[in-house]
Amino acid sequence: MTRAATAVRSFLRSAPGTCVWLLVLLCTTIALHQMSPGSARDFLGRRSTNIHELSVHPVRVLIQSAMWIDSGHWLPYAVLYAVFHAEAERWLGTARWLAVAAGAHIVASFISEGALLWAIRIGQAPQSAVNTLDVGVSYALAGIVGVLTYRIAPPWRYGYLAVVLTLCTTPLIIGRTFTDLGHFISVLTGLAWYPVTRGRPVRNPRGALRAAWRYAPGNRRRDTERSGSSNQRLL
Repeated sequence: MTRAATAVRSFLRSAPGTCVWLLVLLCTTIALHQMSPGSARDFLGRRSTNIHELSVHPVRVLIQSAMWIDSGHWLPYAVLYAVFHAEAERWLGTARWLAVAAGAHIVASFISEGALLWAIRIGQAPQSAVNTLDVGVSYALAGIVGVLTYRIAPPWRYGYLAVVLTLCTTPLIIGRTFTDLGHFISVLTGLAWYPVTRGRPVRNPRGALRAAWRYAPGNRRRDTERSGSSNQRLL
């Protein structure tokens, strides 16, 4: 078996939930590309976590909306899933990882749509917004990005957290859309799952940085030269 095949097999075994979810997204994305733009919009609208669908079919749309990518671009999500979801699943285990992702998706969907409903009632958003298209996996992903804060050892985690909070609050301040609010809530929801991370191993970037510095080409050459000099002195 080649190294590539071994690596793929190891990845599949270590994060089965992530792999299954990615496979579902690949299939639904291919199916979406076979539809006309109008048909695709109508199709996704019936699977959207908008105000209307959440009030009529909450369970169904919460599940179905997480099986589609509204942008139609699967590859960027495959990379993000490999970086964040797979890491969280290996770290927390499939059940806990899924609980965090689902929790962020559900909480963010209800709070963001609740905020939109309030905006409609006070005249800040049109009545037609009750049928806004809202599908995708970004809320679950943002929640996982949030919980991975605890994967990193202090004080490095605080730098990671600062970057994450900056990335999710800046669009909220500038754009102030219900989707931006959903991403912000998702990150906070992920952070709220701290109890499930207790006792889990953490990573210290210091060791990785030391290894990278040690094995940098210039440093390796100097180490080799020093080793050669020592051998000559011994001889």
